[in-house]
Amino acid sequence: MIRFTGGVVTWPTTRMKANEGDKMMESSSLVKRYGRIGGVVALYWFVSISLVFMNKHLLSNERLNLNAPIFITLSQCCTAVTVFFILGLLSSKFPHSITFPSFEYYPATVLKMLPLSLVFVGMITFNNLTLKFLGVAFYNVGRSLTTVFNVILSFLVLKQPTSIRVLTCCACIVLGFLLGVNEEDKSAKDFNILGVICGILASLCVALYSILIKRSLPLVDDNIWKLQLYNNVNAVFLLAPLMVLFHELPELRNFEYFDDPLFLSLLLLSGIFGIAIGYVMSLQIKVTTPLTHNVSGTAKACFQTILACIVFKEVKSLKWWACNFMVLGGSSAYTYVKMIEMKEAAEKKPHPQEGGTDVKA
Repeated sequence: MIRFTGGVVTWPTTRMKANEGDKMMESSSLVKRYGRIGGVVALYWFVSISLVFMNKHLLSNERLNLNAPIFITLSQCCTAVTVFFILGLLSSKFPHSITFPSFEYYPATVLKMLPLSLVFVGMITFNNLTLKFLGVAFYNVGRSLTTVFNVILSFLVLKQPTSIRVLTCCACIVLGFLLGVNEEDKSAKDFNILGVICGILASLCVALYSILIKRSLPLVDDNIWKLQLYNNVNAVFLLAPLMVLFHELPELRNFEYFDDPLFLSLLLLSGIFGIAIGYVMSLQIKVTTPLTHNVSGTAKACFQTILACIVFKEVKSLKWWACNFMVLGGSSAYTYVKMIEMKEAAEKKPHPQEGGTDVKA
C-alpha cells in the first residue's frame, strides 16, 4: 500500500524487496535442482559407458589376448563381494556415517535365492560374451530384444494382457534388430553370429530377472544391497566350475599380464562399476522419473554408438544407422506407450467416493 506522508509518496520497498528475495531463492532452488539432475544423468552416462568400454577391453583386447570371459565375470563378482564385505564392516564401525547392511549369508536363503542367482549368472555371462563377440557400436542392437522378452514373459508368466500399440513397438524393435544383424554382417570384419545368439540370451535373462526380482526381494527384507550380495556370492560358486568346464585354466596359466597395472586396474574398476551402475540407475529414477530414465538410457545408447564408431574408427552404412535408430525409436515408443497405458488405467480406477460400495439410507 502507498502512503502519503507530508505530501511525500512512500513506496512499500520492504515488501518489494521481500518478493524479489523470494524469487531469487526460488530461482536458486531451481538451478540447484536442475544442476543435481544434470549431475546424476551425467554420472549414469559416465558409469554405464565406461563399464561397456572397460569390459570390451578386458574381453577382446589384442594385446592381452585373454580368451577367458568366465574368469573376467568371476573376478568382477569377487570384487563386488569384497566391496560389500568392506562396506558392511565400515557400517558396523561407523553406523552414523555409513548405512549399509551387514554381511550375512544364510544357507536357507541361498536355496530360495538360487533361481534368481542362476538367471543373474546367465545375464552377466551372456552380457560379457555379447561384448566379446560383437563390437561396442552394435552392442545396443545386439541387446535390444529385452523389451520384446519383457512383453512376452509378462503375458506368459504374469498373465498381463498387451495392446496393439505395444505389439507395434515390439515389431519395430524386432525388425530393426533383424535388419541390423544383416547390415552388421556386411559391414563388420569380425562379425560373429555367436555374439548375436549371446545377445538374445542376455536379453532373455534380463527380462526374466526383472520378473523374478520382485518375488525374491521379500526374502532379503526388500533390501536391494542384500539381494546383490546373495547374487554375487552365489555367482562365485556357480561360475568357478564353469571356468574349469570351458577349459579356461590353461589359458590363465599362459597369460602374461597378471602383473600389468592397467589390466589389474581395469579388472578392479569394472567390478566396482558393475555395482555402481545399479546404484546410479536407481538414483537417476529417484531424481527424475522412470520415463526420463528410459529417455536418458536411449540417448546414452545413441551417444555410445557414435562414440564407439569414433574410437574404433568404424565406418557404417546409412542402412546400418537406420536400423539402429529403428531399434532406439521402437524402444522409446514402447516407454511412451506404457506410460500412457498406465495413466489410462489409473484414470479408469473408481475413486472411493464413486461407487465401490452401496450406500444405504
